[in-house]
Amino acid sequence: MESTRNAMSSSLPQRSLRFVGPLVLFRDGVALQLPPSRKLRALLAYLSLAPHPVSRERLCTLLWDVPNDPRGELRWCLSKLRALLDDPSRPRVRTAADRVWLDLDGCEIDTTHLLDSARAGLDQLDLAALLTLVASCDGDFLEGVAFDHHVEFEHWLAGRRSEFRSLHIDLLAEVARRTLVGTAEGLSAARHWIDLAPCDARGHERFLLELLHRGMIEDCARHLERTEKAFIREGVDFAPVREAWDRIRRTLAMPALPRTDGPAASPPPQSQPTGPRRASIAVMPFRELREGSSGPSELGNAVTHDVISRLARLRSLFIISRGSVFALAEEQLSVQEIGRRLNVDYVATGFIERRQDVVLVAVEIAEAATSWIIWTERLEASVGQHLDFLDAIGNGIVSSIAAEIENAERNRALLKPPDSLDAWEAYHRGLWHMYRFTAEENARAAAFFRRSMAQDPTFSRAYAGLSFTHWQSAFQRWGDRGIEARQALETAGHSLLVDDQNPAAHWSMGRALWLMGEHEEAVRELERSVDLSPNFALGHYALAFVHCQTGDPALAIASSDHSRLLSPYDPLLFGMLGTRAMALVRLGAFQEAAGWAVKAAARPNAHVHILAIAAHCLALAGRIEEARALVARIRRQNPYYRGDDLLDTFHFAADEKARYRGAASLIGLAG
Repeated sequence: MESTRNAMSSSLPQRSLRFVGPLVLFRDGVALQLPPSRKLRALLAYLSLAPHPVSRERLCTLLWDVPNDPRGELRWCLSKLRALLDDPSRPRVRTAADRVWLDLDGCEIDTTHLLDSARAGLDQLDLAALLTLVASCDGDFLEGVAFDHHVEFEHWLAGRRSEFRSLHIDLLAEVARRTLVGTAEGLSAARHWIDLAPCDARGHERFLLELLHRGMIEDCARHLERTEKAFIREGVDFAPVREAWDRIRRTLAMPALPRTDGPAASPPPQSQPTGPRRASIAVMPFRELREGSSGPSELGNAVTHDVISRLARLRSLFIISRGSVFALAEEQLSVQEIGRRLNVDYVATGFIERRQDVVLVAVEIAEAATSWIIWTERLEASVGQHLDFLDAIGNGIVSSIAAEIENAERNRALLKPPDSLDAWEAYHRGLWHMYRFTAEENARAAAFFRRSMAQDPTFSRAYAGLSFTHWQSAFQRWGDRGIEARQALETAGHSLLVDDQNPAAHWSMGRALWLMGEHEEAVRELERSVDLSPNFALGHYALAFVHCQTGDPALAIASSDHSRLLSPYDPLLFGMLGTRAMALVRLGAFQEAAGWAVKAAARPNAHVHILAIAAHCLALAGRIEEARALVARIRRQNPYYRGDDLLDTFHFAADEKARYRGAASLIGLAG
């Protein structure tokens, strides 16, 4: 059975077992010749990992067919194991009351060492220990052993292989995190990572960093092309890899010299207001392409007006007014000149082209100081009803502009010394830490939000950010739930006092009220959030979050879908997918729920509750082995996690709790 490794008496020969890769048994460092029997090897592996003594009946059912005298064959296998494992003064193959177990205290067992290390936390190991563990994972668990007609054992074996393969991936990810880009260890970890998990965007991001560090630009391009084709074949969203590559290029291309203002002789038509800084953008009038030339048009002007209005309602950026950008558009200036004249950080430009009943819109955002393009996209919509067309195009443009600028500002803040950050930069540095979703990073985020508030007490979103960190601490049980919930509510109140027209302030208040059990009030605040800004994706997601538990599940699905439409690459995408899955569970659509929950669990920053949602949904859908593989991942993050931890965190009705408890009992999460 599983046990910790105790020191053996020097009078006993040292034994070690290697189950990852081909099975090998060593005595005093010498490999012993094992009988060729696959069932003996399977029996040794099963008993070595069994947490309790196993009945002979259970072993016979697992490994033998009834007509073949299973008990006789079991006795033969046990006699062979005794010859291999027993010492004259210490029998290791033990039997009593028709039960069988192995006494492996003092033996070196690779799987026990791996599992003990995972339970203790990989972050507790030094790099040398991590590399040793990685080297021990070379191969599949019980490699070469297969039983085509023993379904229960095959399920057990598949689950264990998935568990150790997943642990191998976690080890490689931890090695990659610890090693500098450009080192041999970093490259090796990245390469093995994508070999084991070819659809893990994090592994591809690190591999691309390693290639780019070595100046292998063409190899990066080839890798992206191959990977995109592979993702498409597997039906996996390639966007996270493309997004990571764009982020890498933007970060490495960021200029080292500070931005300088142009000559003072030509004042801007409109300058930013005095006071704390915000990122600023000028949305230039969209021009329409006609017969090889471009020019202003009513449709282009309508799109421009709509985008400016929607961005202003988000209240996250300083937006240049319509009058200024339309006046300046007639001069046909460069991006850098527009930036200098209007004193803005970013410039958005675009073109419109009509093709029968379809309108194509090309948009790009550039840094005003350098003219570097940070985002470009082509959108299309059917003309149909004029207002519907404007709504579809406006949603796509506004959500992308807000998300890309926030991402650029987060990356810029991350590269600056913490002591040099102003209120705006400290807020965005806080966002970067907040979206890591660990207790340590959450605390760092809170510190940056407090710094932002101290420098600018009028910055509503900094209070909203701090409220979210308290919400996370309560939700994840990183602190006292009652205290953290009250602090989330208090800081959300400050956010509203500073700016009650900011959708983020009502969003933070809605989430805090949910924590306090005030569901109807929470929904009202969240609805106010999206009324103020229909493009505020987090508001729609939060509505889905509340409705999927105690509200209207159909509304939850609609809100989840709309939040993903507005922000398809959102850092909280795992939550948007997870709320849809929980809503589908309430509607009894278990198979569909499992599909969405698995997508949520596959997101790189998915926390343990998301994994638990996926495991329960898979169990409800009858996909037990997949659910158990997820339970193994949960155990590595929190060995004591149980189904009741999920139910205590969310606010389900009694009948839903019973449904989840039934699922938990099928996959070892009961209690």
